[in-house]
Amino acid sequence: MEIYKDLSNPASQEFEKLLNSQLSKNNIEEGKIIEGKINKITEKYVFLHVEGLKSEPVLDINELKTIGLKDKIKLGEKISVLLERLEDKMGEVVVSASKAQKIKGWDKLVEAYEKNEPIMGKITSKCKGGCIVEHIDTGSLMFLPGSQISDKPLKDISHLMNEPQKFALIKLDKVRGNACVSRREIISSFKKEDKAKIIEKYKVGDIIKGAEVKGYSSFGCFFNVNGELDVLVHLQEISYSRVNHPDEVFNIGEKHDLKVITVDKEKLQVGCSVKQLSPDPFEHIENYELNKVYKAKVSKIMDFGAFCELEPGLTTLLHSSELSWTKKNISAKKMFKVGDEIDCIITEIDKEKRRVAISHKLTLKNPFEVFEKKYPVGTIVEGEVVNKNEYSLFVNVENLDIDAFLHCNDLTYLNNGEEELSKYKKGDKIKVKVLEIKSEDQKIRVGLRQTEKDPFDWFKDKKKNQTITVKIISTDNKGLVVRPEGCEMDFIIKKSQIAINAADARPTRFTGGEKVDCAIAELDLEKRKVTLSMKLLEEIEKKEALEKYGAEGSGKNLPFSSLSEDLKKKDDKNE
Repeated sequence: MEIYKDLSNPASQEFEKLLNSQLSKNNIEEGKIIEGKINKITEKYVFLHVEGLKSEPVLDINELKTIGLKDKIKLGEKISVLLERLEDKMGEVVVSASKAQKIKGWDKLVEAYEKNEPIMGKITSKCKGGCIVEHIDTGSLMFLPGSQISDKPLKDISHLMNEPQKFALIKLDKVRGNACVSRREIISSFKKEDKAKIIEKYKVGDIIKGAEVKGYSSFGCFFNVNGELDVLVHLQEISYSRVNHPDEVFNIGEKHDLKVITVDKEKLQVGCSVKQLSPDPFEHIENYELNKVYKAKVSKIMDFGAFCELEPGLTTLLHSSELSWTKKNISAKKMFKVGDEIDCIITEIDKEKRRVAISHKLTLKNPFEVFEKKYPVGTIVEGEVVNKNEYSLFVNVENLDIDAFLHCNDLTYLNNGEEELSKYKKGDKIKVKVLEIKSEDQKIRVGLRQTEKDPFDWFKDKKKNQTITVKIISTDNKGLVVRPEGCEMDFIIKKSQIAINAADARPTRFTGGEKVDCAIAELDLEKRKVTLSMKLLEEIEKKEALEKYGAEGSGKNLPFSSLSEDLKKKDDKNE
């Protein structure tokens, strides 16, 4: 039963407000891990009770079986689940125990990794290059390299299989989903008391010589110092240049000098920096000026542009929009490669954000400005058809790397533009007239028909209701195709516009080549619209005759019977 079906009802709105308030109070939100009390267990499902939810979440027994919880669940106990949906299409709550386990498992691994704490696990199987270790608390799987099984070579590890033991996390990458552990590190590790004594040796500002790269993750790199201490260099402390991952800079086993920047005696951690051993290149930014050309070295190419160095460590972004004047969506990969030195102009310097923006296209002449200067509006030029679509042609002029736009409506005065378009193909040479140049919008519009005399100019000195003589080109059941004398355009006089009398409005009365008079029924020079009518001319002449020969009995002498009748009606009315 839906008590509050109408959400526009004040009572419904109040209920919804109270419900959301309660959910917020209980920290119940989609995408969060919540605790549910096991209320009922059947052969296929487990029913949970979560305070604040309007319905009972349901777990599939098979899901619990896959994560090893089927035999551990009991009535009344609590279980962690991920709240995926507060309400699906069926109005039910959607939760997942496996996803909650995975998220909690990874969070525990990250926490242990950052704190440099060991984790409990067991070797479950062998694989190429090592073994698979299962995290006892969460079931997360990790890789144990063969070199990290023990501090001594082991021919047989059967005694180590499925035995709970400590492991050290040596590599963790959430993005790539990699976790690497070491049993060897635990075996050879020092006691906490000894580590505290070692930490006492170091202070901020010390220079550590020849630290060895031990492992890395997405947030930094670990170094071993003199075989007695592991220190962390965060990603932002690796280089003044942009670094996405430590493996771009370091290799396992390499040795580098480090500078101590933090010492935490409580956590027994030492933080170090590599980049602070070198001067900050951004201090030299005062030497650079806006709108001046500099050389920049391409250091990394991305989908959205390229990172370049004005000098070692001083990295700038060359956005794809600043690569070319004419190619808006061009990829930097098509223009440059890593290591290329290119010309650029500095367009922005932000000292607070330590950001420098550059442009490559500004070092080149704007082809649209060049075009406008050489070919102003009204100029007739020759170009080559380089592309074509359903409604237009694209014309290149003098290889200026600009494709001028030619719409099909600007191809011809006489024929249908879309039909005319089919006559052209890539490579055709055509003469066009420059109609419009928009340098800011990077658009040039040209026309082909504008290079010829407009046949519509024949109507410039004409006006509505004016009589003209036309030549009949052809006839059909729909009307007459005619051409005014001295004009190159054909028009249609519809059957309904041939004569007043329906019996006379027969196209078959006329033959091709015959000349007849008609009137201009409609004339719109801006819209280029003309309508011709023989019927209108007859009506005009009829009206004039009525006005001229309106005396009693005069209509009997006129050759038009219909006109005679009209005149009689007029006389009767006057009486």
